[in-house]
Amino acid sequence: MTSNRWPPKRNSIVAEVRPDERIYHHRCGSWLRCHENCAFSFHTGLVAHEHEPYTLNNVLEYGGKYYVVGSGRQPLQKDKTQAEDYYLLTLAAIAKELEYRNAGTMADVHLATGLPLTSFGRDKKAFRDYLCRDGKPVSFRFECLDYTITISKVSLYPQGYAAVLTQSGLLNEPSVIVADIGGWTVDLMRLDNRIPNAATCRSLELGMIRCLDEISEQIRRSLGLSMTAAQIESVLRSDTSHVNEDSKKIIHLEAERYTKRLLSAIAESGLDVRAMPAVFLGGGAALLKHHVSAADGLCHPIILDDVCLNAKGYERLTERMSQKHEQ
Repeated sequence: MTSNRWPPKRNSIVAEVRPDERIYHHRCGSWLRCHENCAFSFHTGLVAHEHEPYTLNNVLEYGGKYYVVGSGRQPLQKDKTQAEDYYLLTLAAIAKELEYRNAGTMADVHLATGLPLTSFGRDKKAFRDYLCRDGKPVSFRFECLDYTITISKVSLYPQGYAAVLTQSGLLNEPSVIVADIGGWTVDLMRLDNRIPNAATCRSLELGMIRCLDEISEQIRRSLGLSMTAAQIESVLRSDTSHVNEDSKKIIHLEAERYTKRLLSAIAESGLDVRAMPAVFLGGGAALLKHHVSAADGLCHPIILDDVCLNAKGYERLTERMSQKHEQ
């Protein structure tokens, strides 16, 4: 398993690579043994350095530069193929998985990932080409180890839809609203009899980064304090943290305001959360878990706060496809 002989062993890796998400998720393993798979998450951030940083933890070396993975904030990029950022995050994710599985540093990779349904048909070819790099081997260094990998196959699926497929209880509903809350955007769709209704797909620029920025600014104005996004997220998740009570009150008040604004925007887009179940997922759903309930007039709100859920959906879909090809 740890041999670096060529040709390398084929590895199946599942990743969620989205331009607006604050968390980068990936799962990996044999499709036929998905119950043994592992999962990792890290913030979708990447900071470039011309010279070697003080630590090589989470540091990717590629193209003569050093990149600290999980730091900084990615800008909103509707076309993720216009920058190398998400490709570099993918390389880091692959390296993490190979190390975890003791699978060596040379690999032939089948990557499963997703795109928003609003741009799926338009962007899927370009994004597949962006990740595959003509099927040529790519060399890089991650945390002091040298890797050579080839992304030989990319399977693409609609974000949100893939996540809902992991929830068997939802599949019997005739109509379900899906709100995938990312960092910069909230992707909306309605499923009718398990099938995405393309006419209902919308993308709202109301992601969690806007919520966090507004909270931070309100605390600065009211209390004169400069809080980090990590501190605010900790309070929203109800984690134990040393944050004063006045700050907590502002955080929860602003989160409730953001939630009401989001629900109003969903309704204005033509999706009635009072009339049918609404599923909230993505990194933002985990932070809003305590601020969305039936008391808001929703028919049946469902919070899926597993940030790896889309990636798990990609895994399930790819496993099904692989089984069909084997039959």
